[in-house]
Amino acid sequence: MTVLATSLNLIGLGPAPVAGRRTPDELKALALDAAVALEGAPAEQIAKWATDTFGARFCVTSSMADAVVAHLFSRVAPGVDVVFLDTGLHFPETLKVRDTVAATMNVNVRSIRPQMTVGQQDGEFGPRLFARSPDECCFMRKVEPLERALAEYDSWATGLRRDESPTRANTPVVTFDAKKGKVKVNPIAAWTQPDVDRYISRWNVPVNELFKKGYGSIGCWPCTRRTKAGEDPRAGRWAMFEKTECGLHV
Repeated sequence: MTVLATSLNLIGLGPAPVAGRRTPDELKALALDAAVALEGAPAEQIAKWATDTFGARFCVTSSMADAVVAHLFSRVAPGVDVVFLDTGLHFPETLKVRDTVAATMNVNVRSIRPQMTVGQQDGEFGPRLFARSPDECCFMRKVEPLERALAEYDSWATGLRRDESPTRANTPVVTFDAKKGKVKVNPIAAWTQPDVDRYISRWNVPVNELFKKGYGSIGCWPCTRRTKAGEDPRAGRWAMFEKTECGLHV
């Protein structure tokens, strides 16, 4: 997992960063080239390509289940923006990871809130919308805030991994999100859980304490339950619904 010594400027991934915004077509071409050139590269190299290419128009997103990707980018690009979607429905353990990251890592944590508080949403749409229409709740508390947060960026990074679920099995290390018109970077897409565990151990990365309490995947508290032995890690998310994703990655 060490950064390759070869300069990234030699692998032909488009022009050097410019002050102006790239067009969607330019971003798409850049992403397609990078997806091929960086497949199989160390996560640090993918991260460096992203921050070198997009500069201030790049950010990291983190659910604070762990701080692996935030830490990875803090080593490659100190001071990088880390966007956290503060839904108002997070477990205290999740907020503790966020606060630890902000206090101990060389990153700029940005907590993005929905346009309505939970109380305002209850007043407008009725209590417990998450139990009646989870897609609608996820849109208001996650999807729309992310779209708003990403408005100033051309590219963002996630912690998506191919081994997390069948729906993520083909996750590329770099892709173009046509809906957002931006480049999506998944530097640890090829990592397995043992890879993640080794990184956490080596760098003493903060991890959500709920993993030790039987949770396989952590989201908002009303829509997350503990998983049973042998279950898919994401089986505890929206367990009463035909739903496996909040909408951020589809």
